[in-house]
Amino acid sequence: MRLNMRWLFRVSIITLLVSAGPLSAAEVHVMISAGFYKAYSELVPVFEKETGHKLITTRGPSTGDSPEAIPTRLKNGEPADVLLMIGASVDDLTKAGLVRAGSKVDLARSEVGMVVKEGAAKPDISNVEAFKQTLLAAKSLAYSDSASGIYLSTTLFEKLGIAEQLAGKGRKIKGPPSGEPVAAVVARGEAEIGFQQVSELIHEPGISFVGTIPTELQQETFYSGAIANAATQPEAAQALITFLASPGAAKAMADAGLTPLSAP
Repeated sequence: MRLNMRWLFRVSIITLLVSAGPLSAAEVHVMISAGFYKAYSELVPVFEKETGHKLITTRGPSTGDSPEAIPTRLKNGEPADVLLMIGASVDDLTKAGLVRAGSKVDLARSEVGMVVKEGAAKPDISNVEAFKQTLLAAKSLAYSDSASGIYLSTTLFEKLGIAEQLAGKGRKIKGPPSGEPVAAVVARGEAEIGFQQVSELIHEPGISFVGTIPTELQQETFYSGAIANAATQPEAAQALITFLASPGAAKAMADAGLTPLSAP
């Protein structure tokens, strides 16, 4: 499979070179949010070996106004060529003039999932009513300070009509780079149930993955790649996005808990 991925990647890069001309090796600054990081980290060595480019990676949430959030980093002038983050946030940054118009490429679909501590009983979240009752019965719950947690705490709980009942037992968790995944908090027993993008949950030790929240309650979320308006290496940035959008990158995304938009 690794050989197949490399072969498909070479095809993508050859196509790009033919259409865009030769590329010299470059240092490419990448800003990335946590939900796409697992897949990205698996693919970095292949990309660097095949192109000679060096990826310099900075992590941060897709949304929010914390110093680590990607929008804040961009507004503060931190260097960035490629952004790998929630697509809706890319749209906001494009409107703000921080992302090149027309450079956005959707790479993978993501869903919100739920975990409990390893060994604990898995509650029923198979339908909307069961999910609602699980939330009401839980003594404590945790969610991220980024896209999924913001959606849960500001939209979904209100939609279910239980925002007031949950207000006293919900906890927002600061994510990487200086924070931690929601699953880590659940694994320590500091929250009974936890919610985050599936790709940020399933690889953490000490938890049991319950499943995704009901389809009717999911917020359609895509991870996308885009070129920063202040990019100094736009050709190399485009090469990375082309690679991540190619079929050769699909398996790493699927293994990470994402649904790739290109077939392997």
